[in-house]
Amino acid sequence: MCGIVGFTNKIDNASDVLGRMMDRIKHRGPDSDGKYIDDGVAMGFRRLSIIDLSDVGSQPIFNEDKSLVLTFNGEIYNFKELRDELIAAGHSFYTKTDSEVLIHGYEEWGEKLLDRLRGMFAFVIYNKNTGELFGARDFFGIKPFYYAQMNGTFMWGSEIKSFLDHPDFTKELNTDVLETYLTFQYSPTEDTFFKNVKKLLPAHCFTYKDGKLNIRRYWEVKFNADNGPDLENWVEKISDTFKNSVDAHKFADVEVGSFLSSGVDSSYVAAVADVDKTFTVGFGEDEKYNEIGYAKEFSKYIGKENFSKVITPEEYWDNLKKIQYHMDEPLADPAAIALFFVCQLASKQVKAVLSGEGADEIFGGYNIYHNPADMAAYFKIPKPLRKGVGAIAEKLPHKHGVNYLIRGSKDLDERFIGNAYIFSEKERKKILKIKTNAPDAMAVTKPYYDKVRDQDQVTQMQYLDLHLWMAGDILLKADKMSMAHSLELRVPFLDRKVMELAEKIPAKYRVTKENTKYAMRIAALKACPPQTANKKKLGFPVPTRVWLREDKYYGIVKDCFTSPAAEKFFNTSELVALLDDHRDMKYDYSRKIWTVFTFLIWYDVYFGAGV
Repeated sequence: MCGIVGFTNKIDNASDVLGRMMDRIKHRGPDSDGKYIDDGVAMGFRRLSIIDLSDVGSQPIFNEDKSLVLTFNGEIYNFKELRDELIAAGHSFYTKTDSEVLIHGYEEWGEKLLDRLRGMFAFVIYNKNTGELFGARDFFGIKPFYYAQMNGTFMWGSEIKSFLDHPDFTKELNTDVLETYLTFQYSPTEDTFFKNVKKLLPAHCFTYKDGKLNIRRYWEVKFNADNGPDLENWVEKISDTFKNSVDAHKFADVEVGSFLSSGVDSSYVAAVADVDKTFTVGFGEDEKYNEIGYAKEFSKYIGKENFSKVITPEEYWDNLKKIQYHMDEPLADPAAIALFFVCQLASKQVKAVLSGEGADEIFGGYNIYHNPADMAAYFKIPKPLRKGVGAIAEKLPHKHGVNYLIRGSKDLDERFIGNAYIFSEKERKKILKIKTNAPDAMAVTKPYYDKVRDQDQVTQMQYLDLHLWMAGDILLKADKMSMAHSLELRVPFLDRKVMELAEKIPAKYRVTKENTKYAMRIAALKACPPQTANKKKLGFPVPTRVWLREDKYYGIVKDCFTSPAAEKFFNTSELVALLDDHRDMKYDYSRKIWTVFTFLIWYDVYFGAGV
């Protein structure tokens, strides 16, 4: 696990510049560093030692004749099998790392190496003989990869902030992404908040040579239900496949712990992993926002030691700027801050942790996935009539019954853009002062819906979340918050073998009238008590809606909403009206408020706005 940076070299002080770029991401790898520089490229590496702790395991890694150079962030969980195969094919290894299989694998199989990997990764291989760069990002987007082409330089890295130290980098806000973010609460496309900086999308690879960048997709999720096996058979398959994935994800030369909430996902991971330490955070004493009591009971049930922390409101708010700095881009998910603290807690005990991200997207776990079944009866009413009722309902205060009528007037791709829908296009135009060329929400989601039009609605929703919500929110905060504390976070649900199994499970065994993740929950019963396996999806609850009604925090946000930075982008009277209506308990506008507030905090961090 580490951080990587690099650029095509045409400057005289490449070593100094590269060093400063590497220092920006020292938190990703405080154990050691490494450089490779020639007339073609400059490649840098920060190491967090997890496998082969010796100095020999440091990067860059070379092939036998040193014609290929590798920098790599991640873990390859099947590296031992690949290593044996490559040795049999005549390759010589000089380390015991998982990294080295990438460079010899590329020698042996070229880009088809990617078809053989099992793991999380973002890497670049430079061919000194041809001057070509080859890079890739893992199947789900667990590890980040950013790149930019500016002023004749191609640069890449694990974090955008590393680009700030390159003389050819131009820092400029991408206002188009700001508008899209207001709807999704994260940046959902390849574009970032920095103009001309892009994300390499999950399951994509690239080649770069002579100023030409070519990107392609090398792997895709393909749901194809197999109705042959019965439920018991699927449960057994899930149990065996997940156990295999957890065992693979546990491999390390350092101690591995596990995050633990009250939900089935992290509980299932912790129980199967059989690690010694679990980690939990919560807020106050209200069980709605504090899962520590459950975590301690469950840890005792599986015979493990639990470490916990109660996060105070002051700690939460005082760390907002630090968190947005580490995030690179604004992410308005309050759970990101809670994740920051549980990573901080775990990093004092271990260097790597297991976590439950991905189970909901893969096995169908979000409560919203009940929506197609819940609305089935209403959809029997002719569509024109539903549209008319919905148009009337749109003009009424948006409360529960009214929202039902509004949703019932829309097709799936109109009513579901993923797990977060903050501002509608009309609403975001109302609060924004600036004009942008941002696409509407359906233009963002359409390419994904188009690939699964023949699937049932639950599968369509899962597919969308796998590609947008999971990569843009769930995995962004998982990587950035863990790496902020030099902690490796591993996600055994997001494994190719687990996904290949989940693709075949019929929707009736994923989401039922009674529960979500139905088959997976039954599999979890082999390791967890019924009250855990059957617990309703809760998420990571944070009491922001409560805090925003308190004078202290209301005042902090109001000052932010009336700052010069806010005036630059927003109709501030509209922002204050949202805040006042929330405080007066007319509506729950906490998510809308937090989305704007988070952007302004981030903007202050990276552009010195002084909010």
